[in-house]
Amino acid sequence: MNSTGNSGLSDSAFFIRYAKKVVEAKIFNSAITFIIIANAIIVGLHTSRTLSESYGELFERVNQVILYIFIAEAILKILAHFPRIEKYFRNGWNVFDFSIIAFSLLTSFVELATVARMLRLLRLLRLASALPELGIIVSTLIRSFPSMFNIALLISIIFYVYGVAGCFLFRDADPDSWGTLGYSLLTLFRIVTLEGWTEIMDTSMDTHGWSWIYYVSFIVVGTFVVVNLFVAAVVNNLDEVKRERLIDARHPPSNIEVMEELARTQEALARLQARLEEKDL
Repeated sequence: MNSTGNSGLSDSAFFIRYAKKVVEAKIFNSAITFIIIANAIIVGLHTSRTLSESYGELFERVNQVILYIFIAEAILKILAHFPRIEKYFRNGWNVFDFSIIAFSLLTSFVELATVARMLRLLRLLRLASALPELGIIVSTLIRSFPSMFNIALLISIIFYVYGVAGCFLFRDADPDSWGTLGYSLLTLFRIVTLEGWTEIMDTSMDTHGWSWIYYVSFIVVGTFVVVNLFVAAVVNNLDEVKRERLIDARHPPSNIEVMEELARTQEALARLQARLEEKDL
């Protein structure tokens, strides 16, 4: 009777275990990554009118096959989380993948060729979910947006102050660069990239010998300080994302995972007992 119960539990968990093995296999993730890259290459080739006219029908068929593969991948991942399917949708990357598949299916029934091609191009972003390290970087950038907004607000204030000052100080000497507030802000953006700023400074110094103070101070504040603030915000959030990933990796198993592991252990013990009985015979 116990054997019958174990057999029933084994049969019910077989597909879930199989789906988990497939999804967690390195060759499966490598294959999905290869298909994503191949999809991006095909979309790029489709931009050529010559290739599109000659192989357009082939490209469309390959894109359909790739879509079916992505659908199969999503089904396997959902099955791997069964019966707690909500865990699949708690992952933001899974939601992103599922949304792309849903919209791709929608465009299959509606004649929106341009939208369909753009959605195919968006599949390239799935590399972030296929490659764990890349996913960590993208998650870090997304989490850094609030901090970056505050830093961007700070640099906007600095730009405005220096822009107004530059407009008043240098517009007579260099009207092309400092003639209006808009030109001043564009000039400051050029300076902060460290591209050709010495030429602008030399033009101002022909009239104001002390103008180097203005340029050097802006470069120190606008480039070195603010850029380091951006880097500090990203590094801080990167540490937090890695810490959360580590905590998730140490998360205790769920009841269904414990039951599945118990079933696998019972199966191994049953096989071992059968072998021992065969030796005794």
